[in-house]
Amino acid sequence: MTNLFESLFKDRKSPVIFTLFTLLICVMTLFVANTSTFTTSDPISFYPDDIKVQLPLEHDALPVLPDSKDQQEHRAPPVLPDSKDQQEPPKDHQELPHEGLLHWEKAFDNNVSVDLNMNWKLCKGAVMVDYMPCLDNLKAIKALKSRRHMEHRERHCPKSVPRCLLPLPKGYKVKVAWPKSRDMIWYDNVPHPKLVEYKKEQNWVVKTGEYLVFPGGGTQFKEGVNHYINFIEKTLPAIQWGKNIRVVLDAGCGVASFGGYLLDKNVITMSFAPKDEHEAQIQFALERGIPATLSVIGTQKLTFPDNGFDLIHCARCRVHWDADGGKPLYELNRILRPGGYFAWSATPVYRNDERDQKVWNAMVTVTTNMCWTVVAKTFDSSGIGLVIYQKPTSSSCYEKRKKNNPPICKNNERNQISWYTRLSSCLIPLPMDDAARWPVSWPNRLTSIPPSLSSEVDAGNKFDKDSKHWSRIVTDIYMEAPINWSTVRNVMDMNAGYGGFAAALIDRPVWVMNVVPIDMPDTLTVIFDRGLIGTYHDWCESLSTYPRTYDLIHSSFLFKNLDKRCDIVDVVVEIDRILRPDGYLLVQDSMEGIRKLGSILNTLHWSVTSYQNQFLVGRKSFWRPKP
Repeated sequence: MTNLFESLFKDRKSPVIFTLFTLLICVMTLFVANTSTFTTSDPISFYPDDIKVQLPLEHDALPVLPDSKDQQEHRAPPVLPDSKDQQEPPKDHQELPHEGLLHWEKAFDNNVSVDLNMNWKLCKGAVMVDYMPCLDNLKAIKALKSRRHMEHRERHCPKSVPRCLLPLPKGYKVKVAWPKSRDMIWYDNVPHPKLVEYKKEQNWVVKTGEYLVFPGGGTQFKEGVNHYINFIEKTLPAIQWGKNIRVVLDAGCGVASFGGYLLDKNVITMSFAPKDEHEAQIQFALERGIPATLSVIGTQKLTFPDNGFDLIHCARCRVHWDADGGKPLYELNRILRPGGYFAWSATPVYRNDERDQKVWNAMVTVTTNMCWTVVAKTFDSSGIGLVIYQKPTSSSCYEKRKKNNPPICKNNERNQISWYTRLSSCLIPLPMDDAARWPVSWPNRLTSIPPSLSSEVDAGNKFDKDSKHWSRIVTDIYMEAPINWSTVRNVMDMNAGYGGFAAALIDRPVWVMNVVPIDMPDTLTVIFDRGLIGTYHDWCESLSTYPRTYDLIHSSFLFKNLDKRCDIVDVVVEIDRILRPDGYLLVQDSMEGIRKLGSILNTLHWSVTSYQNQFLVGRKSFWRPKP
């Protein structure tokens, strides 16, 4: 064939044949280019550099997935039958078509590509319904030498997690849809009545028939959470909720009503609290569709980046900020953006008894040593007091201190990812140059070059390219996948990179927990700069969250790299734990990773569909093994 082509080209004989042959080559080249699949890449680089989407010629000729307004309205979800095997979904459970606009194909049913001998069993014991392996390790907790610094509330992961599936609560229902879920959830999904009785005078949560209702009250919210939020902004107008202040941390958040109502003002709040006697408060928050995580300020750093949050809030959060010479406050200083605010509403702010004044005086000492400035202190109409501190933007104050206490952290103390890292006794240096500037106002900060982005010449170009990449993927692939997006509220991105996936979903009624794996490049500060939230995590361990708390879990080129460090089956067991029944796993990965993952999901009775051998959607069923 090559010799024939050369002969025709040199002699230029048979011009008609030569022309037809050349045209055939061009057509074949075009065909290959247009039907090529998405390219794979090294997962360390986050995502493929070049995306080529295969679109159908006539969009209208193929079925579009249902996403109408009437589907978004709330209706009574089906109840899970109380059967022994719990294998059948509720009667009203709707199956989505396996073929969408891009011809997603049902896969792996009769073509298992890996040798699997899985004999799934139900985890035994009443406590297993809400089991969290790294927070419920009673053996490790009992062996602790001290609990003085909340060590028993920190992570203590077992060496091996049993490969069993968690049972569902009796009468578990498909959750109430957002936005109605902010104010009410099904009691049977989170059947914990203790907080209802314990906080009944403070209007946290009320049981009404089959529902748990959240009136928007709180210990400090005497006149309701909306009044309290407006009170903060009125006290310090520079806050400008949803413009200047976008990313907030709520410490000791209770049922997260503060963060839930801030969503109305375009503020995304990371609400956190430990698993303590305030039974299931974080589980309530996540069931409501409000961003939340389990954590505690104890002996270790929080799993957030340096200089991340615009504002940190504490309303009677029961943290002893001045403990250990002020280490908890040093930790807040680490994760607070230069020029950011700490809003503290607690009895030491407005009571004059001896105990409260002792705490207040200690706070004055520590915050002064950190060069924090009191920018506002006032009381609302109910008598609740509020003080707002501001972190410095210049290191000049540090240099003027008479005593270097606390000292400025050295490079070897700060160049560590905050994962199982001890609390520091020092202050992190303030960033220099562009990294020190405040991000532009929301929503422009989502697409603007982040202040913390690398100063390398092509860093901005890579960031823009990544954003366009995810816009195309979400629009052209994910929105046409067999996913009922109207049922999706809580989303997790297992390998978030720059947060491009979350940014591409910004106009949908979802929020995304952006996870930066500890063995990947540290991009979490960039994510926060964009006005998004996230956390560090090691996917070879269990996540610090309750079971059944996410509606959709996404990953991009994670499993191929993860397979080198831990067993993918264990990772899938964790995904099954934190994903609600009827929830979705959405994956882009290598062909080998897709086939292995699909094979494992089939043994769990999930429905699995694929596209171009690089995209997979797994839909978790209501199936549980027989007890």
